[in-house]
Amino acid sequence: MSTESTDLVRVALDDHVATLTLAHPPVNAISGDVLEALLGAFRRLKADEAVRVAVLTGEGAIFSAGADLASAAQTGPLALMQRGREVYRELAGFPKPLIAAVNGLCVGGGLELALLADLRICALSARFGQPEINLGIIPGWGGTQRLPAAIGQQRAAELILSGRLMRAEEAEAIGLVLHAYPDDELKDQARNLARRLAEKPPLALQAAKDAVRTWAEEGPAAGHGREGVAMEGLTQTQDAAEGVMAFLQKRRPNFTGR
Repeated sequence: MSTESTDLVRVALDDHVATLTLAHPPVNAISGDVLEALLGAFRRLKADEAVRVAVLTGEGAIFSAGADLASAAQTGPLALMQRGREVYRELAGFPKPLIAAVNGLCVGGGLELALLADLRICALSARFGQPEINLGIIPGWGGTQRLPAAIGQQRAAELILSGRLMRAEEAEAIGLVLHAYPDDELKDQARNLARRLAEKPPLALQAAKDAVRTWAEEGPAAGHGREGVAMEGLTQTQDAAEGVMAFLQKRRPNFTGR
């Protein structure tokens, strides 16, 4: 894969791990152009068999301050809100494991973007929130649905209704992120986590993600059904045979995604 990038979303590939970096200074606000850049990047990564895991982060000291209100004022806020819902809905279907490495302010549409990730880690300087209530609106790109799934209904309601900011330590304590690291360690920790996942069999990674997401979005019955179908299919793959053989031979497996 080429490391095809735009001015707004940089993409780099290193050993089966793709890193996407939001680059829309000064606060990585999400404009219509940023939405299209994200959509194009994720579509390319979805189609690229070399990519097994993706990491999403922000340039500088901010992950994303949310929707670009300045551009929305020019083009009309309704158009940006509608397009954001469409794009986020497609990004939610990204089949490969996605890690959000939150490196600073992560609010509004920025937090909704991070909530699309399967795993989230953050820097100790990170701050999280859904401040839309302070503007007379509510989260419109999935925040009212994905935040309760991540941290529970009552905690999510308090954040959404109050519009307050949450510190990294609290985000870790309630499970919004897996762990909060010193700022200078975040990139290395994200890279190490992504590489550990990228060593696993790609088909099983995607099937596991799909089954977990099905449970979260459609309920236990649908999740159990998806799990069963996936497990039956995976037992017939070359990677499953390789995994068993490597275990018996006490060697490192060589997974190929077949």
